[in-house]
Amino acid sequence: MLPIQHPSHNQKISFENPYGISLFVKREDVLHEEISGNKFRKLYYNLLEAQRQGKTKLLTFGGAYSNHIAAVAAAGRIANFETIGVIRGDELATKYLENPTLKKASEDCMQFYFATRTQYREKYSIEFLAELKEKFGDFYLIPEGGTNEFAVKGCEEILTEEDHSFDFICCAVGTGGTISGIINSLLPHQKALGFPALKGDFIKDEIAQYAKNNRWELITDYHFGGYAKFNANLSTFIKAFSQKNLIPLEPIYTGKLFFGVMDLISKGYFPKNSQILLIHTGGLQGLQSNILEKI
Repeated sequence: MLPIQHPSHNQKISFENPYGISLFVKREDVLHEEISGNKFRKLYYNLLEAQRQGKTKLLTFGGAYSNHIAAVAAAGRIANFETIGVIRGDELATKYLENPTLKKASEDCMQFYFATRTQYREKYSIEFLAELKEKFGDFYLIPEGGTNEFAVKGCEEILTEEDHSFDFICCAVGTGGTISGIINSLLPHQKALGFPALKGDFIKDEIAQYAKNNRWELITDYHFGGYAKFNANLSTFIKAFSQKNLIPLEPIYTGKLFFGVMDLISKGYFPKNSQILLIHTGGLQGLQSNILEKI
């Protein structure tokens, strides 16, 4: 259905620390050139389920710079599904081609429905979904961000046998699907740490719906003000880290995760000689907008 172009691998990060910490990055970002990281994992079984149900259209939701929207559009083109993106903000209807994410999704033949902010808040209501079905016909619904039972199933495959030696598995958190899958794949000696890109720990309840054990924790101190917000310190860190390690990062998810883990290491948060694995969840299409240069 969706072919893996390059298997993920673990890359060691060399850095000096007085605690004997070993740090590796699982390069999920290399799985596929257009549908990388957790988006590939989340969509894989959803597309199989859509195919099983005999659906020919995929409909989902997202904002103007959504990695999820870009991934669904590309996946639909590759797997021969029509795609519909319900986009937050009707003001974008006349200028979406100025947005690199929406422009690429359009080139991948995604149709758009630009919802008002009020409509978007009620996007899962029976009335709004009925309106969308009347307009676009029957479709397979993928939630905003892609998180559902099929997404979690895909993310359970992120960890493999080569990861058994790690003590901590760290990943960025958006809608909670990725870390839920990771939690379900943990060995008894392992703990998952999630770094939310949004303010607060409200995503805890969403994760708890899918998580099959309690060996996890959310670290909520590295959101940098909220979703899609960051500052010069984060930008400087990302540029330096990426240049030194040849690992591209973006400031919405992975940059915050890597910054947070490195900061916690420097503060002695992790026990001595811990082995830590960071999950690189991709999402690099956002760099097309030169976001790091805009502060």
